[in-house]
Amino acid sequence: MTETADKIDYSKTLYLPETDFPMRAGLPQKEPELVARWQEMDLYKKLRASAAGREKFVLHDGPPYANGNIHIGHALNKILKDVINRSFQMRGYDANYVPGWDCHGLPIEWKIEEENYRAKGRAKPDLTEPSAMIEFRRECRAYAEKWIAVQGGEFQRLGIVGDFENPYLTMNFHAESRIAGELLKIARSGQLYRGSKPIMWSVVERTALAEAEVEYHDYESDTIWVKFPVVGVVEYKHPDGRMYHDVSLEEAKAVDASAVSYREQSMRNRDLLGASIVIWTTTPWTIPGNRAIAYSPKVAYGLYEVTAAQNDFGPRPGEKLILADALAADAFAKAKLEFRRLREVSQSDFAEISRVEHPLKGLGDGYNFTVPLLTGDHVTDDAGTGFVHTAPSHGREDFDVWMAHARVLEEDGIETKIPFPVDDGGFYTSDAPGLEGARVIDDNGKKGDANDRVIKALIERNALFARGRLKHQYPHSWRSKKPVIFRNTPQWFVYMDKTLPDGTTLRARALSAIDDTRFVPAAGQNRLRAMIEQRPDWVLSRQRAWGVPICVFVDEQGEVLQDDAVNQRILDAFDAEGADAWFAEGAKERFLGNEHDPAKWSQVMDILDVWFDSGSTHTFTLEDRPDLKWPADLYLEGSDQHRGWFHSSLLESAATRGRAPYDTVLTHGFTMDEKGEKMSKSKGNVTAPQEVMKDAGADILRLWVMTSDYADDLRVGKTIIQTNVDAYRKLRNTIRWMLGTLAHDKGEVIALADLPELEQLMLHRLSELDQLVRENYDAFDFKKIARALIDFANVELSAFYFDVRKDALYCDAPSSLRRRSALYVIRMIFDCMVTWLAPMLPFTTEEAWLSRNPSAVSVHLEQFAPVAREWRNEALAEKWKKIRAIRSVVTGALEIERKDKRIGSSLEAAPVVHVADAELRKALEGQDFSEVCITSGITIEASAGPADAFRLPEVSEVAVVPKLAEGVKCARSWRITTDVGSDPEYPDVSARDAAALRELGIPA
Repeated sequence: MTETADKIDYSKTLYLPETDFPMRAGLPQKEPELVARWQEMDLYKKLRASAAGREKFVLHDGPPYANGNIHIGHALNKILKDVINRSFQMRGYDANYVPGWDCHGLPIEWKIEEENYRAKGRAKPDLTEPSAMIEFRRECRAYAEKWIAVQGGEFQRLGIVGDFENPYLTMNFHAESRIAGELLKIARSGQLYRGSKPIMWSVVERTALAEAEVEYHDYESDTIWVKFPVVGVVEYKHPDGRMYHDVSLEEAKAVDASAVSYREQSMRNRDLLGASIVIWTTTPWTIPGNRAIAYSPKVAYGLYEVTAAQNDFGPRPGEKLILADALAADAFAKAKLEFRRLREVSQSDFAEISRVEHPLKGLGDGYNFTVPLLTGDHVTDDAGTGFVHTAPSHGREDFDVWMAHARVLEEDGIETKIPFPVDDGGFYTSDAPGLEGARVIDDNGKKGDANDRVIKALIERNALFARGRLKHQYPHSWRSKKPVIFRNTPQWFVYMDKTLPDGTTLRARALSAIDDTRFVPAAGQNRLRAMIEQRPDWVLSRQRAWGVPICVFVDEQGEVLQDDAVNQRILDAFDAEGADAWFAEGAKERFLGNEHDPAKWSQVMDILDVWFDSGSTHTFTLEDRPDLKWPADLYLEGSDQHRGWFHSSLLESAATRGRAPYDTVLTHGFTMDEKGEKMSKSKGNVTAPQEVMKDAGADILRLWVMTSDYADDLRVGKTIIQTNVDAYRKLRNTIRWMLGTLAHDKGEVIALADLPELEQLMLHRLSELDQLVRENYDAFDFKKIARALIDFANVELSAFYFDVRKDALYCDAPSSLRRRSALYVIRMIFDCMVTWLAPMLPFTTEEAWLSRNPSAVSVHLEQFAPVAREWRNEALAEKWKKIRAIRSVVTGALEIERKDKRIGSSLEAAPVVHVADAELRKALEGQDFSEVCITSGITIEASAGPADAFRLPEVSEVAVVPKLAEGVKCARSWRITTDVGSDPEYPDVSARDAAALRELGIPA
């Protein structure tokens, strides 16, 4: 070793990276500190102040339910919202985020009943007593308040910034007043009515359910095939023109001596008498409610005869049955019967049959009527028998078919009143004679004895054709997870198809609004449209306690009181006291005032469906807060909200304002485990956000969201989280290296024309990325941004640009243009990368920004770093595409040399590069290609190169012959050159390094 080497520690003469930004992130410890810092400095208010006067961007928060810790689906949802808000805030908008909570509803009632009453052995209070009702509601409110505080803290731990001090809550007094006001608007416009029709009913929860509150699960149902005998029914035509049915001929002649049995005379085809029409159903318990059979003129039917039977019950040989031809063989096989087809049953035959006997005739005294045959478009021969058992008390299509034929049925003297065979507890009523007290579903959601009782009665009457079981998708309450039933019950509805004063209908308004809305992904538009096109009238009422009441008064005819003064008294009271005012002692008299006789008006005590609450949030949030605007730019929720919040918000706003409360609807998928299975505690496959944050950090969760295709279902688990940890570590190291290098930055600005080509290339790439980032933040395509920035960091920065420039950055003299240019460009890269990533990784970027700018307040108060238009240089990019292609062949060849231990590092090499293509050689003109390839020397030859040279198939015109560099290794830069010692004052370093040492004032 020379005397100079003994005196100089060259490592201290290099511009090596210096930073206190740690390599190990320690996010679980660092992130809570940053959350506390943001809260202490009130970052939310600083953001509002900094954005004052800007154009508003409003993402209206879909309210989570306030009843438990957040889960991974909450994390996905809130992270997406936060990224969007931050990205707009950092692009010149005032993106104010106001979180909200859904506070009313059954789940909270259940918890109060369970925790405050059942668990303590206390009886649930009588909620018809005003003070008991108000106390119960107070307990519900306190429960919601507790979980709002918990969830708010958990959301902020995820890095969410918003107005958590003033969120919107559906249980705030003003909110309850506004919700009630929206209902009264609908009532005032004539869209609200009380009706009786089949709705989904939860026996377990004792309440009506909307479609949005139902999910479908596998369920095993009893299935039965039932015989409805064709009978010769006496009909006669009275002189007044009316038809009379179901009376004896003697009775008819007692009224009119000329009466004859029209039915007996008209039955030309006597072979149909005594035959039975066969129906199939998966709900045996609905048979007592049967009032008709539906058939289709488009289906081919036949008359069949049983030739042999191998069953314990059901048809015997000789019996005749009518079924759809396409389904007969399968039905007979189910009943273990042999059969033969006698003939076709035509549409004129059905006109003659017209009516059949009820299969429960003789059970009690309620089934001694005949059942009409009705045509129905919903009837097919895809499954069953080609006939549809029609119980208007228990099915929407059944109800619609029955009502469509009601006028004709009434003209024929048929009773069209719809029965109520099942009560709110799932018990048969007196409208199911002979079966009273049997139960469809019990309080635990289990099957009751109704099916068995019905099947037994059918067997006793020789009316059962066959029975079986079927596993299929069946509606369940999404809260109790228990099966629901359809039952006819009086409820409050909003018309979908009533003509409104402007000539439209609610359905037409909603469909028009869908056409005017942007959907991301676009498929959401068709999904919501199909739901609106097909949905029945909107059922609003619930038979519960905790919520906003349907605050109307009705008279004996069911007409709603229309009085603006009464309505205003109600709204003023709700605004001051909350909706509890409706249930207080003397509320009826208080609100009716002196203008109306309380004896003539009934106070409705049902409460509003919570979807009406959440569908009204746009009113008391977007309209009533001056820091927001109506309509919202964006609604963002899971894809299930096409039947939930998107749906109810659309209907509510269309009913009261004629348009949607949003301009764009964005949906995300559901969270699944790593195998694509639904998460459940019983399976042990749940990924809890709290655990991920404790082990890895919230930024890792956020990176998982950003790198996933959130439009589809997202998989998450330990392996996937670890993959994101690895990706994060590389990205963090890139940021860390830039921070360390920029410790030597003096803030100098270098003119574009003075920059070396490589620096100009990197600015061009920033220009391209700036366009990509901005366009895809607008398109909500975060995966494309995250992928582009991660690849840029790993492939273009760490593995190329930084690698190439390390020698100049570490070793060049202070005055070196190359070094100063690199520092300038790295500063640009850092500013761009950190601000682009700030919406996605708010903790890491905040830490990096403050490390670089200790006097800064927050990176989140910055805008995306400016990118000059003149940085774009497509010609230069095309040239460097060629240079990098040639470089890839060189690095490939040297990797083999390194692997075979012929060299230790690329600086030991000085390869010969054969470039046969003239265009490729031209790209290398004027380049220090050895610097680009990080070698100590390089030779370019205009030839194809020897046959054994290294080549890559994709760059076939380039061949590389590895060679060792000639010269001596510089003690400072480790490059092998022939000029080491050329400066006698610094004999063990190259001329470049000697000049740098002299400029640095390092004594020889």
